[in-house]
Amino acid sequence: MWDYSEKVLDHFMNPRNVGALDDADGVGEVGSMACGDALRLCFKLDADGRIADARFQTFGCGSAIASSSMLTEMLKGLTLEQAARISNEDIARELDGLPREKMHCSVMGREALEAAMVDYYRRQGREVPCGLLSQDVEICHCFQVSRETIVKTIRQYRLREIEDVTHYTKAGGGCTACHHDIRHLIEEVWQELEAAPAGLVQVELPAAGDERSRQIREVLENDIARALRTDGGDIELVAIRGRRVHVKLTGACASCPSSGATIKGWVEQQLREHVSPDLEVVEEKS
Repeated sequence: MWDYSEKVLDHFMNPRNVGALDDADGVGEVGSMACGDALRLCFKLDADGRIADARFQTFGCGSAIASSSMLTEMLKGLTLEQAARISNEDIARELDGLPREKMHCSVMGREALEAAMVDYYRRQGREVPCGLLSQDVEICHCFQVSRETIVKTIRQYRLREIEDVTHYTKAGGGCTACHHDIRHLIEEVWQELEAAPAGLVQVELPAAGDERSRQIREVLENDIARALRTDGGDIELVAIRGRRVHVKLTGACASCPSSGATIKGWVEQQLREHVSPDLEVVEEKS
C-alpha cells in the first residue's frame, strides 16, 4: 500500500479544472486508454499571452488525476515561457511528493503540457522552441512512450535499471518487448554522462566581481542550461562583450532547426527579464 500526501488525496477527491475548453489555444494528448493511462490537457491564453484557463481529462489512477489537477492550477497566470519550465518534479513537489511507482503520472502531465504547447505554436505558424521538439520515435508501443521521454527521464533521474524507467514512465510495463531497447538507452545515456563533464565553458569573461556578468552566468546555469539538459542539450557561455552575450548551443540543441527561435525567443528573453532589458544574445556556431 502506498502512502499519499494530503494534497494528493485532496486533488484526487476534489480535482480542479476537469473538462474541455471548446476554444482552447493548445491541446495535448498523451498515453493510451487501451493500456489504462491517457491524459488530455488544454489551455487558453488571455490578451497578455498568459494562461487564463487550463483544463484536463484523464483516464487513469488517482495519482494521474491529482497530478493533472495540480498542473492545471500551476499553469494559471503563467506565460508559455514560464510554463515550459515546469518539470514533473515540480508537479510532484507541489503535491508534497508521489510514491516512486507513481512518478510516471507527473511525467505524463509534463508530456501533455509539452504536446499542448507544440500544438499552440503550430496553430500560430510559429517556430517551435527546440526544447519542445520531440523525436517521436516510439519505444514502448503498449504505453506509447517515446525515445525522447525515456532518454530525458534516465538523464534527469540518473536511472540505471529498467524497473526504474518503468516506474517513472511506464515504458516496459506491458509486453516487455521493449526491454532490450530500454537497456540500450540506459547504457547510451550513461556513456554520455560519464564521458562529458557538465557545466558552462567560459572564455573572454569580465572579472568575477562584475555584478551583471555574475547575474548572466547565474541565469544561464541555473535556469537555461538546466532546462536544456533535460532534453539532451546544453549551452556554453562564450563571451560577454558589452551588452552582447555570446553563447553556443551544444548537444541535441546544436543541430536543432529551431535554435534561432530558442536563442531569441527564450534565452534572450530570460536574460532581459532577469538581468537587463538591453541585453542581446548572439549565437556562435561551430
